[in-house]
Amino acid sequence: MRAVSVEDLKPGMLLARTIVNSDMVVVLSEDTLLTKAHITRLTFLNIPVVYIKDEYELNPNYQTVTAIFNRGNAFVKEYESVVQEARSIFTETSKTGRIPLASTENMVQDTLVPLAKNSGVIDYIYELNHLANDIYNHSLRVSILAGVIAKWMHFDQAKTKDIILAGFLHDIGKTKFPQRLLDKNINNLQGDDYEAYIQHTVDGHHILNDIAGLSEGVKLTAMQHHERMDGSGFPFNCNGADIHEYARIVMIADLYDNITTEREGYVKQTPFAAIAQLTDHMFTTLDPTVCVPVLTHIKDAFLGSRVTLNNGAKGTIAAYPNDFAAHPIINISADEILNLNEHPELMIIEYNPK
Repeated sequence: MRAVSVEDLKPGMLLARTIVNSDMVVVLSEDTLLTKAHITRLTFLNIPVVYIKDEYELNPNYQTVTAIFNRGNAFVKEYESVVQEARSIFTETSKTGRIPLASTENMVQDTLVPLAKNSGVIDYIYELNHLANDIYNHSLRVSILAGVIAKWMHFDQAKTKDIILAGFLHDIGKTKFPQRLLDKNINNLQGDDYEAYIQHTVDGHHILNDIAGLSEGVKLTAMQHHERMDGSGFPFNCNGADIHEYARIVMIADLYDNITTEREGYVKQTPFAAIAQLTDHMFTTLDPTVCVPVLTHIKDAFLGSRVTLNNGAKGTIAAYPNDFAAHPIINISADEILNLNEHPELMIIEYNPK
């Protein structure tokens, strides 16, 4: 990695670090292949220097050796190897209106189930958060997260595999979206566009409903992953027991990924923002029987991690003050410990896995 002034950038260079503005909104993500338009935009924003990947980092031999000695990189490599397969599944479904079930189930069994079992998967998933937020990347991450949640809930192997499949197929209805709608910020959708967005849940159920061999839980997850326990979701304002258990799990995996995935034009957020949201909504819109094991295990996973606060202070995650605390206690130094629950003006803006 090397620092390059914006005036010396050339199209085709690969960005090595995400660029954010003073409001923590993502300008360009890591691994962006720079174009003339990108460089013009950086000049207009008065960004003087960026980091790009040098020739050594791009060398295949370097990447192979790094993957061997870094388990996180090995996880990322294995994940990236299945992206093309996931893309093909969504492309075929978009063209034919039917999913290629055999290849989908093989991908789940051979790749996604092992990835979900991987020790340290929560840290590794965070390393993927700069990847494109297209349907298949999002669906892969949600499926892996759903599998991790199933493991934390002590489900058996068959049920865990089915939940991973439900996670992968939860957004299959978006294969009917026009590209114009896929590229829009969901929070800005109005009128017919918003109604079309809601329709992806119904379309997903229609695509899956007549496929023999799929469980009712997988089919209902496509329909219900935007429902909420208090009836405030869509498409049918289902609540409580009317929402299938798989959908309750996938809605949390979906929410976590949407918060932590780095997207241009959105505020860059950490897993701790997702933890805070899950904590805030665990007794209202979300299912506490899913949230409690998720929060218990995910908080344990982050203990000891290095973080940076919005005031510039750096520290280590020391503990959470109690089971339902939204924010951790940060050990800044031998003389300073901060309970972020008592300091709403402070927030974690950078996180470095252990």
